[in-house]
Amino acid sequence: GGVRLPIVILCGIRTREEAYEVLEKGLTPVLYDLAVVETLSQESAKPGKMARIYLKVDTGMGRLGIPHNDIGPFLQQIAPLRNLHIEGFTSHLATADEPEGRFSQDQIESFEKAISIGRSMGLDLPLNNMANSAGIMCHEKTHFNMVRPGIMLYGGLPSPDFISPRSLTPVMHFRAQVLQVRDLPGKTPISYGRTYYTEGPCRIAVVSAGYGDGLSRNLSNRGKVLINGEKAAIIGAVCMNLTVCDITGIKEVQPGDEVVFLGSQGGGSIKGDDIARSAGTISYEVFCSIGRKNIREYLS
Repeated sequence: GGVRLPIVILCGIRTREEAYEVLEKGLTPVLYDLAVVETLSQESAKPGKMARIYLKVDTGMGRLGIPHNDIGPFLQQIAPLRNLHIEGFTSHLATADEPEGRFSQDQIESFEKAISIGRSMGLDLPLNNMANSAGIMCHEKTHFNMVRPGIMLYGGLPSPDFISPRSLTPVMHFRAQVLQVRDLPGKTPISYGRTYYTEGPCRIAVVSAGYGDGLSRNLSNRGKVLINGEKAAIIGAVCMNLTVCDITGIKEVQPGDEVVFLGSQGGGSIKGDDIARSAGTISYEVFCSIGRKNIREYLS
């Protein structure tokens, strides 16, 4: 049981303790700092193990990495170190969701040059990788020997206006239950801060999920849910583990009924981009915010 393929730590390691741990567990860190590479070499020498690593090359993201123009000097500095096997170089695209963008081409060329320098210095570099989801779908030259799908694993798109050349099916659902159904008169305040008052007689459903479960408070008075296949508005402030929805006009809603915040129900659907648009964020944050507190069911 368990994961049998190599596990890569994309953001690397920092401490000697972490170096020891990756060696013990056979993990493969992505490195970009000379001192950390030296530490891992020292730790791997003690048990005589070979540490497998990737080197992160910054080709234009301006985030983690060795500047692509400095890859030659960096490799010269680590050349004397023992017990290290460089699996490949890795980099990250900054604007891959712009299919015609020149900047991605510049990044690709910088990465290819870095790989060429590495191989000229005797490195094999069998597993170079650069493509995120948008790169996989729009920039074939970024595929190299390995790709790194992220949001497309959820069936999501890199950006709301992204035109996908492939048909993706959303695979993640976030569901809760109706706890109580109530009929309220007009001018009734709803939830903390009284940010919403019913305009007239209204039927509400109190639902068993809130920001403690990963819902954004920005969905207060803005978001939608699916109940019995129909969309219902979130009214009032989203609470820690409760949310109030206006179900006026939706028939036969009862306690225990399924409520869908993300996913499909009946003929309706709510996608990550729909939630992101209502919350003023991006779908990546929507997927990542659904916390470990929730019961997760994995379907094959």
